[in-house]
Amino acid sequence: MERVQRSGMGLAFALSGAFFYGFNITFAKIAAGLGVGGPMVVAERVLVMIAIGLVIGWLSGASFSVPKEERRPLFALGLGSTGVSICYISSVAFIPITIAAVIFYTFPILIVVLSPLVDRKPLTVAMVGIVITAFIGVVLVLGTTDAGLDPRGLLLAAGASISAAVQFFAGTRCRQTGTAAKLVFTQIIVLPSALLTVYFTGAIFTLDSQLLAFVPVWLTIGGFVFGFGFQILALARISASVAGLAFCLEPVVAAITSAIVLGERLAPIQYIGGAIVIAAIIATVIVERKNAV
Repeated sequence: MERVQRSGMGLAFALSGAFFYGFNITFAKIAAGLGVGGPMVVAERVLVMIAIGLVIGWLSGASFSVPKEERRPLFALGLGSTGVSICYISSVAFIPITIAAVIFYTFPILIVVLSPLVDRKPLTVAMVGIVITAFIGVVLVLGTTDAGLDPRGLLLAAGASISAAVQFFAGTRCRQTGTAAKLVFTQIIVLPSALLTVYFTGAIFTLDSQLLAFVPVWLTIGGFVFGFGFQILALARISASVAGLAFCLEPVVAAITSAIVLGERLAPIQYIGGAIVIAAIIATVIVERKNAV
């Protein structure tokens, strides 16, 4: 019974994280249009996350020590987070956002395929079918285009997908490390790359642009803080493959948020894709609960 409850809580955390990640993408686009681009927002949210982690640790009296056996996985979690942040944002400079997103969301497939090697978890027909179904739904939600497929963008998007797989696998191996410690140390690992990306992209911090884009910037940061926090909590309770499938909800939320906030119209095929993703997630919940009993 305890295992079932733990699994259910993990799935709830994963879906919550996917919601907040999907929510923040729309506002990141608005912030970029107001002069605060992706690299600058990434650097700002990393600093905010470190501060929040330190405050949480201080208020709760949590230890920031990391068990010796979890230091490598925690470092891998930080590297994976770095790759997702930097590669994903950089890829859209060379290819359309929809193409980058479709390539990025191959990471649940990578996780399921690699689980027998990494987690020694049997590759079941049910999970393979669910992950393929979810990916088809993601493609339908995002749409595709064959225009402007710069190889650099394709490689960066693929790098983000691989980084996400690393991030999810590593996160499941840091279950003894406290949440505050995970938040702080992973973002400290991300910080140098985030600052270098700001420097090399020529981004400049100006008070005028920050004030102009204040609301979307902080909604983006807030979405990331909650998204990453829930992701960390989820990976301490469920497998990488189940968490990866749950995060397929993110592009569905992003599409709906864009439609509400930006007035972007969704085509009927996108609604069908969203329904397919949700059906795949429901199937994942059923399979996970069955395995947990």
